Amino acid sequence: MTTAKKTTTAGRQGFKTGEAVVYPAHGVGRITAIEEQEIAGYKLELFVVSFEKDKMVLRVPTAKANSVGMRKLAEPELVKKALDVLTGRARIKRTMWSRRAQEYEAKINSGDLLAVTEVVRDLFRSEAQPEQSYSERQLYEAALDRIVREISSVNRITETEALKLIEQSLAKSPRRAKEAEPEAEAEGEGDDIQEVAA
Repeated sequence: MTTAKKTTTAGRQGFKTGEAVVYPAHGVGRITAIEEQEIAGYKLELFVVSFEKDKMVLRVPTAKANSVGMRKLAEPELVKKALDVLTGRARIKRTMWSRRAQEYEAKINSGDLLAVTEVVRDLFRSEAQPEQSYSERQLYEAALDRIVREISSVNRITETEALKLIEQSLAKSPRRAKEAEPEAEAEGEGDDIQEVAA
């Protein structure tokens, strides 16, 4: 019997009940139970993952947890690195929006904290910038929600506090710093502005 228990524990890949995990397509959830179910004559051990905010429960076969991308929460060092990514310059490819949207969607659903953070950085708009389209806003909010939940879980802070951390990092971006001084830029380009206005 002890060998069966060892196999089961190895099959669980280090995940345990009560632990917060990241599921790529849904973000941060909590393993509420590990149960056995019989499906088509086979006994399957399943992680029961609850996503409280979405009022959703997911059952993931323990043997498939790694292959579907389920992972433990990021280490605090990775969260710090993610916040540093937000202070960087946005990298927006000059391709059609539909192609970029697919790439952003893939990054969001990858479950990789740094990839999701890049989406937030690239799609963020300050008040000084033109408004986002509906689809840009949807992707931005989905990515933002994912990193807010993970940072709040890792740092054991509220989601509101996590959002403030993210906003502070975004404000440090070189692009945002320039926007804070639009008059300085406008003065140097006075002739151009008059031509456009005329």
